[in-house]
Amino acid sequence: MKRAAGFTLLEVLAALVLLALLLVGVYSGIRTASHSVRSGTAAIERTDQVRSAQQFLRRELAQSMLQPIGRTDQGEPVYFQGSAREMRYVAPLPGYLGKLGPQLQRLQLVDDGHGGLRLELSLALLPPDGQPPQPLGEPQVLLDRIKAGGFAYRGVDRQGAALPWSPAWVDGRLLPQLVRIELQAPGALDWPQLDVPLRANPAQTELSRMRMRGGSIR
Repeated sequence: MKRAAGFTLLEVLAALVLLALLLVGVYSGIRTASHSVRSGTAAIERTDQVRSAQQFLRRELAQSMLQPIGRTDQGEPVYFQGSAREMRYVAPLPGYLGKLGPQLQRLQLVDDGHGGLRLELSLALLPPDGQPPQPLGEPQVLLDRIKAGGFAYRGVDRQGAALPWSPAWVDGRLLPQLVRIELQAPGALDWPQLDVPLRANPAQTELSRMRMRGGSIR
């Protein structure tokens, strides 16, 4: 009588071990591929976030208007306020967002509670009767996960003398000529240095005209 053909116990165990190794390899490959996809998607989303924030800030700052946001102690209009972590100015929002007219925009670097910063934008309506600005909703986060950053300003004084880059804009009766936003994000993705030119000041234009005419400036 012939012995029935089959597998020995050792052969079955060896096959199970090989199958387990194969499954581990397949799982590792799938996990690595999934991680790569998630990392790639996160990098693309972060790049889009940085690009959108820069485009928005470049557009809004370039359209800043000579509309008073306050008054000095002498009653003179203040058009711009800027420090190392906050700036306030008036600009129109694009598209349907701008139907309410020019709005007071407040750009801030605030602590995120995790040792970093986030860039926030707050909007407020400027009532025509001179009443305090009316906030429009909650602040919007333009960019999060910021390691460090700050704002800087450059322009001319009321005598037309050039001012160097400074973390504070002292004379709010004039707009700075350039606004710089520097941010440091963790990881390999950097925030490209953003220098935005603002509209010319009518006061500065008038100074130039007076100089051409040989007039004096007080």
